[in-house]
Amino acid sequence: MTNIKDVAKMAGVSVTTVSRVLNNHPYVSEAKRKAVIHAIRMTNYQKNINAVHLIKGKTNLIGVVLPYFDHPYFSLVLKGITNQAIKKNYKIVLFQTDYREEREIEALQMLKQKQIDALIICSRATDLSIIEDHLQFGPIVLCEDIKSRKFSTTFVNHYTVFHKALAFLHEKGHRKIGYCIGRTSGTNSHMRELAYREFHEKYHLPYRPEYIIDQCIYFGDGEKVIEKLTTMMDPPTALLVTSDQVAAGIVISCQKRKISIPDDLAIIGFNNEPIAEMMNITTIEIPLMEMGKNLFLQAIDEEISSKEIIVKLIERGTV
Repeated sequence: MTNIKDVAKMAGVSVTTVSRVLNNHPYVSEAKRKAVIHAIRMTNYQKNINAVHLIKGKTNLIGVVLPYFDHPYFSLVLKGITNQAIKKNYKIVLFQTDYREEREIEALQMLKQKQIDALIICSRATDLSIIEDHLQFGPIVLCEDIKSRKFSTTFVNHYTVFHKALAFLHEKGHRKIGYCIGRTSGTNSHMRELAYREFHEKYHLPYRPEYIIDQCIYFGDGEKVIEKLTTMMDPPTALLVTSDQVAAGIVISCQKRKISIPDDLAIIGFNNEPIAEMMNITTIEIPLMEMGKNLFLQAIDEEISSKEIIVKLIERGTV
């Protein structure tokens, strides 16, 4: 296999001159540049990218940990990340984890082995202490509010958002409010549960754990939610649904069963995805692409920073 020394010998120049030509260095005579380019073509020389990375101490690769690629929430965050990566001449290494810790550890190992420059973790199952142990190997950016000066974070204050959405439903006359969520573990999920509990304490309402329905991720899960509600003796009159996809599935399922929205069941979705606008679903707008953009910029920035993403309620026809 041809190496840089072979090219230099054929061109009759030094290895340094070949390196300068390969890196478009301006201080090379035209004659030597042509000789090097001719030698490269004749030998079919290919630059050793790994060697370049080793010399520069940089790969221009950013790792991104996501539980799912096919979920609109994460796909929009990822779009925000990749748009910035293209602008900044970086490439993205994706890790779909399905919330399996061993897959997240693989991503952390790549950071440790200098195969990537930084790691963005959009959602995690791994304990924070394990992730913290890997900060010595490169920047790690989190998409959650952890009140730590060791990590850069871009986050939504899910406690505040959830509490405001619950208060909005309370103002509309609802006293039996449930919520649907993807998983009950994780920082963001814990903040939502805390807001839910404290909302009930504030308004002196009975806390109903059966009104919390988890594993609600995709459109088809809306059917599962309505099936569960129809088995309850005293079902909720309103739902917060942490995915517009699931909220849309609930609306369709209600239409099949002649359940009137919002008269029988009020719904607030999350994210303001296109399907929420198409189906006139009241939702919490989260600028997911902006979130992804900021996560990427934090990953390539040497300074630790924290940014809260501002959200807003979009009132439509389901409340």
